[in-house]
Amino acid sequence: MDKALIELLKSGVYETLYMTLISTLIAYVIGIPLGVIVYVTDTKGICKNRIVNFISGAIINIVRSVPFLILLVAILPFTRLVVGTTIGSDATIVPLVVAAAPFVARLVESSLKEVDAGVIEAAKAMGSSKIQIITKVILPEAKPSLLIGATIAVSTILGYSAMAGFVGGGGLGAIAINYGYYRYKTDVMLITVAFLVLIVQFFQEAGIRIVNKIDKRLR
Repeated sequence: MDKALIELLKSGVYETLYMTLISTLIAYVIGIPLGVIVYVTDTKGICKNRIVNFISGAIINIVRSVPFLILLVAILPFTRLVVGTTIGSDATIVPLVVAAAPFVARLVESSLKEVDAGVIEAAKAMGSSKIQIITKVILPEAKPSLLIGATIAVSTILGYSAMAGFVGGGGLGAIAINYGYYRYKTDVMLITVAFLVLIVQFFQEAGIRIVNKIDKRLR
């Protein structure tokens, strides 16, 4: 492996981590409130509202139904409007967030549904407000499940970032396509795949360790 390839791979790993972590962070900033809204406005939620639940659920389902590559191309004008370009790592973050936020919202909703209804009823009986129940009871109780969902989200977003290499995105995906696929360099392709697998395994292992430390049910 020559020095130029090593430097290229270093740059690819950095860009992949940059896109993945920033996209995940922004997706959770959007996805957590959206997931909470869907959960609390459900027929069994503490703020039942059929209209809000239907609209928010419809938005999530519509965006999630669009394959990532198609979504990436479809919102190119929006991407250019936000970051001023449609190629590179910064440009890739925009479609990654758009695609990941609804996915995160569903993960959050699923995690919140695992909270014991008895705990919520106890909080109501103690006179807690709805905001207090959400912030002091539901979200803390769902924390282990939310963290497990975060590891799933990171892996999914990482996969999306690799696909973005087909249309000018940066990172390991672009290296695998431009240097491995188009130039018929199988070794480069395999190396980039190995790096992607290692990154996914790192985040999954880190997530599991954190969950094991904070999950009271495992003590």
